[in-house]
Amino acid sequence: MNFDLIDGAEAAAAFTGLSRRQIYRLVEHGHLPVIRKGRRLFFRKSEVERAFSATPMTQMSA
Repeated sequence: MNFDLIDGAEAAAAFTGLSRRQIYRLVEHGHLPVIRKGRRLFFRKSEVERAFSATPMTQMSA
């Protein structure tokens, strides 16, 4: 099992401190890298951390 994977938007929300809806919105706008397998979403912790360290939240929520 890959320990870098976050399984689902709910887990990504818990990891980042955001709401599940905010995670979906960031994915929809291309601000948060995601791996889709069917209807499921997977996130790499390293990519999520990189996305939040590289872009201020005010730009991500636009």
